[in-house]
Amino acid sequence: MTYQGNVTVGGPADVRELPDLTIAKVAVGPMDNNAYVLQCRATGEKLLIDAAAEPETLLALIDGPLTAIVTTHQHGDHWQALSAVAAATDAVTYAGEHDVDGIPTPTQVPVADGDVVKVGQVELRAIHLVGHTPGSIALVYDDPQGHPHLFTGDCLFPGGVGSTNGDPERFATLYRDVTDKLFGQLPDETWIYPGHGNDSTLGAERPHLEEWRERGW
Repeated sequence: MTYQGNVTVGGPADVRELPDLTIAKVAVGPMDNNAYVLQCRATGEKLLIDAAAEPETLLALIDGPLTAIVTTHQHGDHWQALSAVAAATDAVTYAGEHDVDGIPTPTQVPVADGDVVKVGQVELRAIHLVGHTPGSIALVYDDPQGHPHLFTGDCLFPGGVGSTNGDPERFATLYRDVTDKLFGQLPDETWIYPGHGNDSTLGAERPHLEEWRERGW
């Protein structure tokens, strides 16, 4: 079946096969978090985005060695399984450099804006986005044989940017970063893989940017 990205807690992963990368999406935990296992098809190396919850579910999906775990931001629902998965796999832990103090499991590689995280021969570029948290990062895989794939954590969802707890200043900062660094740099075909819920594309969301700015969330 064609990948859609619609997953539910307790249900199966949805898997997308790209020429150089396989993406498996699974929903875990009481807050319906998305976790993503990326595998380089040339080397077999795997990377996990957000060890959010249910370590046994994540380890079953990983099904073998794991090279790296990237935590998109410091909020607790995104790292409940991090300690257990890191201990079971000896994977290297990554997180945005300005969020590492909020993640109890030590971050071995703090990530700055523009840094590259590799899984096998595949490169993911980190994009620092301020507002949801001080150090949130998105990861973009620019598929040389297709369109970009963007893992946004809780900074961008279908229908709006992530929560800024009603703080106008934080919203303005996040909105600016999302519009400048994501919508301003990537094409409409870019596929969005968020930290919760269903996927989207930048093209589907772009017509609503002004609406989001006006409403302030």
